[in-house]
Parts: sequence; structure tokens; C-alpha cells
Amino acid sequence: MNIYGIIILSVLLGEFLLNLIADLLNLKTLRLPLPGEFERLFDENSYQKSQSYTRAKILFGLVESTTSLIVTIAFWFGKGFQHLDDYVRGYNFGEIGTGMIYIAVMMLFRAVISLPFQIFSTFSIEAKFGFNRTGVKTFITDLIKGFFLAVIIGGPLLFVILIIFQYGGLYAWIYCWIILSTFVLIIQFIAPTWIMPLFNKFTSLEDGELKKTILDYSQSIKFPLKDVYVMDGSKRSSKSNAFFTGFGKNKRIVLFDTLIAKHTVQELIAILAHEVGHYKLKHIIHSIVITILHSGFMFLLLSIFIIDKNLFDTFYMNNISIYAGLIFFSMLFSPIEFFLGIILQWLSRRNEFQADHFAAETTGNCSAMVEALKKLSLDNLSHLTPHPFYIFLHYSHPPVLQRIEALKKFK
Repeated sequence: MNIYGIIILSVLLGEFLLNLIADLLNLKTLRLPLPGEFERLFDENSYQKSQSYTRAKILFGLVESTTSLIVTIAFWFGKGFQHLDDYVRGYNFGEIGTGMIYIAVMMLFRAVISLPFQIFSTFSIEAKFGFNRTGVKTFITDLIKGFFLAVIIGGPLLFVILIIFQYGGLYAWIYCWIILSTFVLIIQFIAPTWIMPLFNKFTSLEDGELKKTILDYSQSIKFPLKDVYVMDGSKRSSKSNAFFTGFGKNKRIVLFDTLIAKHTVQELIAILAHEVGHYKLKHIIHSIVITILHSGFMFLLLSIFIIDKNLFDTFYMNNISIYAGLIFFSMLFSPIEFFLGIILQWLSRRNEFQADHFAAETTGNCSAMVEALKKLSLDNLSHLTPHPFYIFLHYSHPPVLQRIEALKKFK
């Protein structure tokens, strides 16, 4: 095994071990008593239910990650990449056609492996704890829609990248970077009106106290908001959420119908203000810029390693190809991706604190945001006392108790 193989295998095993340690540490925190901040809202049964839900998700995630690791290593050392390459090349579709089929088969194989876990998570764990409202028909329809979106959107993008790296020469990585960056920006504009409605129904919030209060708030902070949308989140889950998406005329603030049903007007204004805060504080733009810079760095490195024979030798490949190079590089890039992910998680947690602060400052009602966070924790059975190492590796949002403590300091 050459240096590439040692690096990739070490990262696969190292990342698995780190996640295992984080999981075990997090399981230990389930023995902690209910934090005093939540005593009014959680009773003994609801707190035990939240602990059981966290335990079930951690153990399920451990089984899933272990299976993924075993399958990956078995496919690798069983020379699966070479066997698949021999099979696909036998159809003589040319380098680009062969590459499209090769990557499509790899993605399909990965989807088939993950499907039983999706089914179990949705219809066993989520159902057991009262969250799942996804019917079999909806589940299957979502899979079909996701497949066609991958073909319609991802297929042409992959085709262009393969063509450019095959024939683009020294500056192929720059051309791919420009195309992918343009693609990311276009998706931001079309997703709210063309893609998201394929999976959920979005309706204008009906006239009344809530809508009037929201529009009054948006005017007070000079945030142009023509409408607020309600999403039928209850179609799939009883969990509550809200989000901001899109740009320009296509930007949307979306409230789940389950959120509206469980919160007061002032709490909903606080939640909405938090989402507006992400926009006003330019968190969304920062995220897009980071994504574009990240893709540029990735394509630069990709151009160096994509046809490196040593990388292909690592995976027992006889033929050097752009399409297989894309897959192998993604595995070689995983150490950088892992550490970048930790940094991006930290940035995301910082942004959430800032958006909370923005909501409390602009609404002048810090207690409403605190109550909203507490209710969301109960409704979603959040883990109230996660281990710091688990937070470090996995949390894009700060634990709710830290958010409440920060809000009370502001107050």
C-alpha cells in the first residue's frame, strides 16, 4: 500500500474512531439530571423520552457508520472499483459515456446501501417517538423525485465537468470552478420557486394578527418582505422549524405549519427575527462565498491528483480515467474536508448566537426567544446536555442551554 492508501485508510479509521468516542461520551451525558432551566416545561416522562430518543439516534448512527465503513473497505480491497470499471468499459460508450455510467452506478450502489437505514429511521425510530407522519406513498415519491432531480440537474453538471477535465488542459480546474460557482448561485435563485415546491406545499400565511405583526416587524427593520410562507411540514414529521432561503424577489421566510400551531405570536416573531438576522448579518452571503472558495481550492487540488498513477494503484485500478479520479480524489480529500467541516461548524454556531442576539435586539423581547427555544426543545425532543466533544464534531447550532444563557446575558 502506497502513501495515498495509508492516508485514506488512516482517515477512514481515524474519523470512525473519533465519532465513536464522541458517541460514547454523549451517551454518558444521558445520565445527567434535567437542567433547572427546563423544569417548568419538561416533566419526568418527557425528559426521559428525550433521553431515549437521543440514545436511539446515537446507537442507530453507530450501526450505520460501522456498516458504511465495512462496505467501503470491503469494496476497496475486494477490487470493486476495478471490477466495475472492467464491466462498464465493456459497453464501449467512450470515455465520457463510460464515466457517466461508472459514477451513476457508484451513486446508485451507495443509495441502495443507505436505503434500509432511511426506512428504519423514518418508520421505526421517528415513528416510535411520535414524529413520523410520512406515509409509504410519500416516502417512495420523495425517492423518485430525488432521483430525477439528480439526473436532470446533477447529470449535465457531471457531464460538463468530465468534458472539461478530459479536454480542458492546464486551466480545466478554473473552468470547472466558474461553472460550479455559477451553478451554486443559480440554485439559490431557483430552489425556492422550482425545486422545494416539488416536495412540499407552500402557501401564503393567511391574513390575521400573526401576518400583520410580521409585516410590521419587517418594516421596522427595513427588511422588504412581501409575504410569509407556511410549509406543510406536518406532511412528513411533527417536528417544528423555520428557515430563510433564496435571494432577490425569490427570497422566502418559511414557517412550518407545526411551528405555527405550537407557538404564540410573539414567539413566532422572535423565530422569524432570528431567520431575518441571518440575512441582515450576511451569514447567507458568507456561506455562499465560503462554498465557492472551498470548491475552487478543491478543484485546484483535484487538477493535481486526478490522474496520478499512484492514486489509481491505491485502488487496484489498471486504467487511469478522469471519472474514477474524481471518486478517488474525494476520498483523498476527506482529511481536509473533515477539518474544514469542524471549522465551518464552529462558524455556524457563532452565526446562530449572532442571529439570536439580532432577534432579541430588534424585537425587544428576549424572553419570547427564550420561550420559543424551550418549546422547540420539547417538541423536537432535543438533547439538553450534549457532551462538548460531540458538539465540537457535529453541532451546526449551539446547544439550546448555551443559547438561552447567552440570551439572558443580553437581557
